[in-house]
Amino acid sequence: MSGNLETRKEAFKRALAQATRAIAADAQTEVTFGASRTTLAGKMLQLEDPSHELEGEEAAVLRGKADAAAMRITAHDEIIHKSHRPKNPQGRAIYEAIEQTRVEALGANTMTGMAANLDAMLNARYAPRQAPEAGGETSTAPLDEAIALLAREYLTGKKPPETARPLMDTWRAWIEERAGKELAGISSMIDDQDGYARLTRSILDALELGDDPGEAEGDDKDQPDSESNEAGAQGQSEEGSEPDAEDQMGDMQSAGAEAGDGSSLLQDMDAMGSSDADGDINADEQNQPMRPEYPDHNWKIRSDYHIFTSAHDEVIPAEDLASPEELTHLRATLDRQLAHLQSMVARLANRLQRKLMAQQNRGWEFDLEEGQLDPARLTRLIIDPMQPLSFKREHETEFRDTIVTLLLDNSGSMRGRPIMVAATCADILSRTLERCGVKVEVLGFTTKAWKGGHSREDWLRNNKPASPGRLNDLRHIIYKAADCPWRRGRRNLGLMMREGILKENIDGEALLWAHQRLLARPEQRRILMVISDGAPVDDSTLSVNTGNYLEKHLREVIRNIEMASPVKLIAIGIGHDVTRYYRRAVTINDAEELGGAMVDKLTELFDESVSTSS
Repeated sequence: MSGNLETRKEAFKRALAQATRAIAADAQTEVTFGASRTTLAGKMLQLEDPSHELEGEEAAVLRGKADAAAMRITAHDEIIHKSHRPKNPQGRAIYEAIEQTRVEALGANTMTGMAANLDAMLNARYAPRQAPEAGGETSTAPLDEAIALLAREYLTGKKPPETARPLMDTWRAWIEERAGKELAGISSMIDDQDGYARLTRSILDALELGDDPGEAEGDDKDQPDSESNEAGAQGQSEEGSEPDAEDQMGDMQSAGAEAGDGSSLLQDMDAMGSSDADGDINADEQNQPMRPEYPDHNWKIRSDYHIFTSAHDEVIPAEDLASPEELTHLRATLDRQLAHLQSMVARLANRLQRKLMAQQNRGWEFDLEEGQLDPARLTRLIIDPMQPLSFKREHETEFRDTIVTLLLDNSGSMRGRPIMVAATCADILSRTLERCGVKVEVLGFTTKAWKGGHSREDWLRNNKPASPGRLNDLRHIIYKAADCPWRRGRRNLGLMMREGILKENIDGEALLWAHQRLLARPEQRRILMVISDGAPVDDSTLSVNTGNYLEKHLREVIRNIEMASPVKLIAIGIGHDVTRYYRRAVTINDAEELGGAMVDKLTELFDESVSTSS
């Protein structure tokens, strides 16, 4: 019976992921399960893992969360959104909530099934709530929920759920008295995000929650252009913006990132909206789930780095680049060529495993007056029967949740033995760390073409504008996602053996991409290990920009991660001195030294973490 339940659960997850990508109209949307709460960062959606029973109501709620996120991806323009976003924290929370209500209403009005799913999510959110205390202090979070529920009523004609009546009784008359006229006009703007955003600002002004005169001007004047934003130059942030709202690491775009009314992706979670008595958090802060505050996390990525076009870039799972049969054949080829190396790296990995397991092992407290009888002390009783009994108690040592991302350079210069060794080491380390409860993600970065590809063709058609910036088509490959078990992902690593897959390398943007994925993870300790054999090189880009264009961007990205990010960054250079870029780095001269270097650096980092925590 349990096997059937597991099959049903997995089938539901696969169907939900496929449906989400279809609604989002973007095959690159990545859907994973296992998070403690629903989060959306860019095109990475994490949903709670469904239970084995998977009752109808639970399935509908999960579908509602996925639908809300998918509509955010397909019907929301972040550039327009940020151009109108108020600086006032209270106004911003309402602005985020009303926008998420819009994208959900678009789906609910056109798809009956989605409307039912969103209703189920809304009902689940408000079911456990209690009525607010009479005369209690009103807070921003209930107000933004109330306005969003009222906006939903105007956009879809649906009344708020019965369980939300106390909230609406508190706010409805106050809101409609001040902003009823503006709210009545939002339904005519549902398809026009720019007009809708302007009307939302009018609602905020009517509620006296908008920006002070002159404050909103220039709010987003330093915004990166749309191409730079989409391609992952997410490090840029507005001059002088508030650190906890707009200077987010990597400028990650959440699902409103999960902002909106009670039916929205944001408000459906336990920690949504602006901070209030329920422990809710502001929608902008939700961009980086579970990220602690750091004193220096304002990113200023070099302003002169830009991208000519990101239209041809792709983030793609390895299994989408080759058939299952080809991947199996490539994996077998990899195993045969490195059979002797596997045993050596495995021994090193076992050393790392013993160290990690030792950190997780339980310890004992001895010579206690109560607890479990200590047999090692029983000899005392034989020598002196008057000795008291000795007891011991077992305790667990603290071991933080950890994720390790291996970012592999897939450039042409890695062809041959270096890439084979890198693939094997990544494979063995993934298996080893998984045994220790440490999740591992294996990523690769290269370009889709030599000499610029479609990006360069577009540049030529546009009469070769000067200093075009990055001028090639990026290809970022997901060989093994963090939540994918090693046994399912190991075959994908064989793709690195495929002829023609390795081309050029643009390290700065790859580092930002991998870093953004880590920031979206819930684990407490996050480690990013970069393995490369040279400086960033792309002939197309460097031929029309300064000679150190890509290298300068890489240095800036590294500096910001090392100084301001909770992610621990490590680099290993194969025949290339990476110590001049990274603070934690090692250079090796032979690819076969890679396994030992990877294990040593990880061991060193875990030792450092233990000594710091102690």
